Amino acid sequence: MNTAPQSDPPSDFPAIAGFRPSRLLGTGSTARVYLARDGEGRRVALKVLLPAEELQGNPGAAEMFANEVRMTLQLRHPHLARGYSGQAYGEEAWLALEYFREGSLDTQLLPGIPLPLEQGVRILRGVAAGLDYMHGQGAVHQDVKSQNVYLDGERAVLADFGCSYMMGQGGRAGGSPFYMAPEIYRGEGGTAASDVYSFGVLGYEVLAGQRPFQGESYEDLMGEHLLTAAPSLSHLSPQVPRPLARLLQRALAKAPADRPTLAELLAALDEVAGVPEPLSAAPAAACTESGARLGRHAAASPLTSQVPASQASASQAPAPAPADEPAAGGLLSRWNPFRKKSDPA
Repeated sequence: MNTAPQSDPPSDFPAIAGFRPSRLLGTGSTARVYLARDGEGRRVALKVLLPAEELQGNPGAAEMFANEVRMTLQLRHPHLARGYSGQAYGEEAWLALEYFREGSLDTQLLPGIPLPLEQGVRILRGVAAGLDYMHGQGAVHQDVKSQNVYLDGERAVLADFGCSYMMGQGGRAGGSPFYMAPEIYRGEGGTAASDVYSFGVLGYEVLAGQRPFQGESYEDLMGEHLLTAAPSLSHLSPQVPRPLARLLQRALAKAPADRPTLAELLAALDEVAGVPEPLSAAPAAACTESGARLGRHAAASPLTSQVPASQASASQAPAPAPADEPAAGGLLSRWNPFRKKSDPA
């Protein structure tokens, strides 16, 4: 047993009771993320809201962070990033998450080079299962993209719920321009179908090594998502079985009603993976195991929550946390990847 005294964290690290930050992992549009140990000795990603002076010009940042805390602590599934505890409001709002040593999916993707089919299908199955569970709870994610998918061995985990909301309670349109559905560009609210569209973009990125639309400006991307038909995935990546390729291409249909459901996509992914039963989540009421209400009107408990045994993953070792990823809300005023930092938001 090591009885050596533990050194105090650097003075510029946040002083959050019960956590010992050891290093800065990254800084995003709303928060800084630190590698830390919690009171149980787990390695966690401790996400701390930026000071008010650093959020000037981003008036919705504090509410977006509070929303992320609430949704993360309420949603429980092996393929969603696990939140251990958090505080949604106040100058020291914070969220303790799984720490994913392997990092996010985008760091493992190379332009023009698809992942091996088996690996790509496994990742997409995990993301689809987590997303299907969210939809079963009445929630939409609104920011499905490779930067928000984290890897833990063979487990793929969807993270970052800052743009998420319960469909019955309403919320604002949001997302990231390369992945947003046409209706989101038009300012309409997110739905399960708009998440399916973003999932289709991710499918191209993983299985073809490129996104279906390559606009070099926000306006170009908007035009392509609104007006241009997606290229054939079978043509871009002949390794993908045609039934799956056709479904992923259909996921990019301009009209939401023309897109497949996640159940259809999961069935096709399961067939390619040779899985006898679908990975989709079992239907569940929109509440936590204790009966607490889900959504933006629910209280975010600061207490550590445990994943129900019925949903326990085969690999639940403390895994890494999503570094904060800029994602925005509000049509046309949302995050623009082409805008210079000095430009107004």
